[in-house]
Amino acid sequence: MSGPDQNRARLIDVELDESIGRSTPDVEHERAVAIFDLIEENSFQPVNDSGAGPYRLKLSLAEQRLVFAVAREDGAAVVTHILSLTPLRRIVKDYYMICESYYDAIRSSTPSHIEAIDMGRRGLHNEGSQTLMDRLSGKIDIDFDTARRLFTLVCVLHWRG
Repeated sequence: MSGPDQNRARLIDVELDESIGRSTPDVEHERAVAIFDLIEENSFQPVNDSGAGPYRLKLSLAEQRLVFAVAREDGAAVVTHILSLTPLRRIVKDYYMICESYYDAIRSSTPSHIEAIDMGRRGLHNEGSQTLMDRLSGKIDIDFDTARRLFTLVCVLHWRG
């Protein structure tokens, strides 16, 4: 996408509702980085919207569901989508386990072992990104890179430190 619509079909702000809860300073830093990366580069368009973006996204948790509340730049509500976290639970759990292995390997393993673990980590990250993209299909149009950044944020939301 290029031209004037490129600046419209995107997020300019991501807010975490109090329902997400707060954590350690390290976790809060990771959340801030994930939000920064998402806002810095994304493609985000609610389906059937007139294209009057850019958009603001407020994420919250309600009864083990992830709530995407989308608003216009001026704060006017556009749409709210509620996604079950169940399809992402296994992937997030596996992703955390492989990340722990990766960080352990960095301290003591050979470069080839680190690379192998990193390939697995990236594969799981891609799987989670595709799952999130599939769950948002028909609701919010995002590209794969945006799905990757959103998946990173979903993972960080569950990280307790």
